[in-house]
Amino acid sequence: MTSTAPKNVGVVGGGRMGAGIAQVFATLGSTVIIAESGDREAALKRVSDGLDRAHERGKLGDVDPATILGRVSTVAAPDALPPALDLVIEAVPELVDLKLSVLSLVEKTVDPSTVIASNTSSISIAELGNALSDPARLIGMHFFNPVPASTLVEIVRAPATDAGVVDKVREWVAQLGKTEVLVNDSPGFATSRLGVCLGLEAIRMLEEGVADAESIDRAMELGYRHPMGPLRSTDLVGLDVRLAIAEHLAKTLGDRFAPPALLREKVAKGELGRKTGQGFFTWP
Repeated sequence: MTSTAPKNVGVVGGGRMGAGIAQVFATLGSTVIIAESGDREAALKRVSDGLDRAHERGKLGDVDPATILGRVSTVAAPDALPPALDLVIEAVPELVDLKLSVLSLVEKTVDPSTVIASNTSSISIAELGNALSDPARLIGMHFFNPVPASTLVEIVRAPATDAGVVDKVREWVAQLGKTEVLVNDSPGFATSRLGVCLGLEAIRMLEEGVADAESIDRAMELGYRHPMGPLRSTDLVGLDVRLAIAEHLAKTLGDRFAPPALLREKVAKGELGRKTGQGFFTWP
């Protein structure tokens, strides 16, 4: 780890995304503390399982996964994080009020010099900045699922974000071995806005009987060289997550992002994608 990498990192939320973020920073050499109000052991297991998979693929070099896992610990709430953190990343569900509450609590807990980031995939960073007395320290760091394998981080700069914060985060992303895209703040940013638009249209096509799910995905994979079709991608993200993003974008950008009835029906039935074993496809 170089001297400019964040030595101490907090992650709020120990779900799939939060655990993945914790894993990549711990692999970089950072000491990572996950604030998880639910099952803290499950959060650590997600990190441990991810490290084991990375080790099996030869991504950790000669470093033992247990050594990296030893850099990760948990606390029960954001206000239990230590003040002296270089970076805190909020990775809780896509609910505006929840994120505002978490970010406000984080700011009151950590040092004034700590960079605060949101892993939101759709909510305006400027809107989230309303929770802070100093929105200049807030930035978007939109990681992609699965975090360890994904090469992209979308960095979102709000009008109030300090230029020095942007520079720090760009350097940290490079040190993680990932590629950044830097975008100006707007609901959905670049990736979710385009990805959700494609995903929703694919769901409408399935709903209208244009083709089956496998054919729709194969058309995009072979015809446009997408590594994964929009329906399988929705399963990977989570149908509930995609629904929440679509609802937010419909409110902020208009009816073109209105969720199809089929998406609402599947979420209501608990068919949320890979995490439940059933979405548009059946998962093992």
